[in-house]
Amino acid sequence: MAGTVMAGTVMARTVMAGIVMAVVGVLAAGCAGPAGGHAAAAPRPASASTPAAAGSSGPSASATPTPRGDASPSVIAVPPPPARLHQTRAFPSAHARVFRSEMTDLWAAVVTGRARLALQAFFPLSAYQQVKAISNPAADWRARLWADFRLDVGAAHRLVGRGASLVRVIVPSAQAAWIDPGACSNSVGYWHVGGARLVYRKHGRLRSIGIASLISWRGRWYVVHFGAVLRTGGYGIVDQPAAGAGTPGPAGGC
Repeated sequence: MAGTVMAGTVMARTVMAGIVMAVVGVLAAGCAGPAGGHAAAAPRPASASTPAAAGSSGPSASATPTPRGDASPSVIAVPPPPARLHQTRAFPSAHARVFRSEMTDLWAAVVTGRARLALQAFFPLSAYQQVKAISNPAADWRARLWADFRLDVGAAHRLVGRGASLVRVIVPSAQAAWIDPGACSNSVGYWHVGGARLVYRKHGRLRSIGIASLISWRGRWYVVHFGAVLRTGGYGIVDQPAAGAGTPGPAGGC
């Protein structure tokens, strides 16, 4: 009996060590219409001017390791930007800890269907009020941007479901463009990049979905359009779902 208990203990410890090593490996890695059963992203408009940021440049694609997502995903507190400070030309890094935290929260929203978990990954209302040259940017943020984001998170949740693990986030940083004031009804400039990819694994298979548009505020990337930039109705859209990692981009948009 003692020999049987000892063998069972050794075997349990061996299995547990294998599980721990597998999880550590994952962590170290770290405004269109329906198509193909999922609504596809709209074609992105032509890019505004693309001057280089002083003292900054981006790689062709930034693969950001992110924590594993599952049925009980992690949510990381992300500090909001100071409300009264103005925009800068600082180029955002897709490798920054704050961006990894934002993407962790975005993934938590996807696997649970609860968009509010990703609120701090979404372009801030206080920044949008400075950026947009329209009569009521706060109302537009609530009724269009955030409302569309909630619909898109719901659509992504129905596609991805629970139990999927986020493997990495690919941001095509070299395709980012500085959008000058005056373009797209904006009074303030910002960095923009389209077609980032959320790469995940479910049931042993690698798959991915896109993030239609990231824009910057004070040196940080934020999601501003998740499923699509343009849409023709009140429905959620999943941007370019694909087997494998998919293809980041294309460049363009604002």
